[in-house]
Amino acid sequence: MNSILRSEATEAPAPTPAGAGPAELIVEHETTYAYGSAVELAHHIAMLEPRGDGAQELLDFALHIDPAPARVQQRVDTWGNALGHFSLTVPHESLCVRAVSRVRLAPSPPLPPAMPWEAAREHWRYQAGRPLDAAAEFVYDSGLVGRAAVLQAWAAPSFVAGRPLDEAACALMHRLHEEFTYEPASTEVDTPMLQAFEQKRGVCQDFAHVMIGALRSLGLAARYVSGYLLTDPPPGQPRLQGADASHAWVAVALPRADGSGSDWLELDPTNDCVAGTGHVRVAHGRDYRDVTPLSGVIRGGGRHTLTVRVSTRPA
Repeated sequence: MNSILRSEATEAPAPTPAGAGPAELIVEHETTYAYGSAVELAHHIAMLEPRGDGAQELLDFALHIDPAPARVQQRVDTWGNALGHFSLTVPHESLCVRAVSRVRLAPSPPLPPAMPWEAAREHWRYQAGRPLDAAAEFVYDSGLVGRAAVLQAWAAPSFVAGRPLDEAACALMHRLHEEFTYEPASTEVDTPMLQAFEQKRGVCQDFAHVMIGALRSLGLAARYVSGYLLTDPPPGQPRLQGADASHAWVAVALPRADGSGSDWLELDPTNDCVAGTGHVRVAHGRDYRDVTPLSGVIRGGGRHTLTVRVSTRPA
């Protein structure tokens, strides 16, 4: 294989709460396409490099591509996600993209007390002269996640009057986990969110989309987070659902009382937990379409077979 992209973090690690040491993990993500006929030309975007912010420090990242690309370009998108653009101009009947990352994670510091969810909803409503909170864009519909009356009605029992937003969001996560069934292969990448909601089953992408849709339907801000889970948990802890592939969860924006912006509470509805040191964040956006691990356009190829292998282990 040919290594075309390698980077090392240079920023200082995030502060670690007292009594909690960081966890260092290695992630390997390999995607292989086997084509029915030769691909003559291909342009791809890889979103596989973990973020290096907050309680997560990116120590090392390498991207290997076979066959070797003719052109490589790196950039950062509007949400701070790292992208790798590459082109293949020679005929090829297979493509293998392998990303290897090493990250250090520390438990996130405690968040300030959350305001009542109704006050948070008012925070997102436009008011002339009030500074714009950057998280406001995650209140509105996106390509795969739209607001819907049925989602608002379903979420309403968790959002009783005066309930703090973080508490209400956790209650919604618990209900989603209880009412929905995690079932691999029960949906496709393009399965509509409301279809997954109606059938009450799906994969982590569906769980995240439904929860985001419900929060947005209440006038709240929430974004989609892609990443990985620790494949084999420490002794005595249950294995998390979705650990064999890319994972997805939800980040809920908690507006600060002083109006200086918002903090983010990351919740994993597939596993009914707050994201912790077993969750490696790669990217965030409005929905899955913003953070697809590998995408692109090709000329030729015919039918293809896709194989994905993910491993997340202690360093």
